[in-house]
Amino acid sequence: MTKSPSFDGRRWHDMGGELAGPIPDDQHDFAIWEKRVDALMTIASNKGHFTVDGLRRVLEDMGEDAFETMTYCERWIAAVNQNLIEAGVYSTAALATKMAQVEARGATYGEATDAPG
Repeated sequence: MTKSPSFDGRRWHDMGGELAGPIPDDQHDFAIWEKRVDALMTIASNKGHFTVDGLRRVLEDMGEDAFETMTYCERWIAAVNQNLIEAGVYSTAALATKMAQVEARGATYGEATDAPG
């Protein structure tokens, strides 16, 4: 029995074995927020707040639209955030409060890192 051309048993995020096209060889520096996503992921994982499997589950459950519209780091921070909420590290209410505080600081990104709280 041949497989249907519209479904080969893989989900939309599984790109293994498909042609990827040319690999860009120009390097770019990551934005500070992207570096912080990586640091947060490493610290939270080392503290045992989630596993690679937990991150993968959230990433795969995001849906095809997320992979089409979000950047790599945007998907990762969403997955880290979901796992931290599920682990009880903080609540969505606490996150909303902190986000409002950060937003109220305005465009003082560098100064915000020195601000208390």
